[in-house]
Amino acid sequence: MKLTEEQIAQYRDQGVVIAEGVLTDADLQPAIDAIRGWIDWRARALHAEGEIEYLYDDEPFERRYARLYAQCDDFRNGMDVPQARLREIFEFLRNDDLLEAVECLIGPEISCSPIQHLRAKPPSRLTGGEEALNFVNVPWHQDAGVTLEEADPYEIVTCWIPLADATEENGCIQVIPGVVGLGLLEHIRDGDTMIRPDLLPDLAARPAPVRKGGVIFMSKYTPHRSSPNRTDWTTRWSLDVRYQPAGTPTGRPCFPDFVARSRADPDSVLTDYDAWDRRWREAFESFARNPIKLHRV
Repeated sequence: MKLTEEQIAQYRDQGVVIAEGVLTDADLQPAIDAIRGWIDWRARALHAEGEIEYLYDDEPFERRYARLYAQCDDFRNGMDVPQARLREIFEFLRNDDLLEAVECLIGPEISCSPIQHLRAKPPSRLTGGEEALNFVNVPWHQDAGVTLEEADPYEIVTCWIPLADATEENGCIQVIPGVVGLGLLEHIRDGDTMIRPDLLPDLAARPAPVRKGGVIFMSKYTPHRSSPNRTDWTTRWSLDVRYQPAGTPTGRPCFPDFVARSRADPDSVLTDYDAWDRRWREAFESFARNPIKLHRV
């Protein structure tokens, strides 16, 4: 879906725009079904090892994960996009409806960044409370703060995609719009990478609820964080993926990007799942032998 001129102007001026209806259920369902399958596989493996007692296989997608996580907080290990490497997620990264919108922001030659996450945010009471900082309780940061300096001159757009409605109750993200002109703020490492607290812009943060099918498009300089999930057993599910002009440095050079769309050279688009899977396996093997810095702090 193409963005309107008003949405493009808002992204340029405010650094963030919430676009509803970008994706259809048909766009999202294959990825959701694959994630559901991974959860069932993981649950049965941990059940066989005696790590969990109940499978909760009659619970819906939005609730089963929290029930399983409550029994074993290692449940999420291996679920992130590069680790699980689900075929349906790879196919989704080239989704035409999504890339039509991305093209409005960065042009028709588009690479998919290797910085891509599948986030399951269970109720905060299961993850150390509302103030705990970890993978699911993410502090104020700019996405530019988690790339290396090589990517600084180049546009990178973050697409935050809910797989079920993201609400204020279940922990939608919060954003500080209108500060992209400040560029990169100094980040520190204190449990997680975050903007140095005394440098956080003194402007009102706003919640960014978005319905399933919508996408939050953010500049790499837009401060954002997660908010508490105050539901009983509902998990907030989201994908956050990043796109940039093809051929530009990603700021994460040890991991593989790929061309997701090209009007000039359609044959350069990576459509081979096995090649994508192999590139990630080889990158992880190389990183294990020779670890390098992933964040600038």
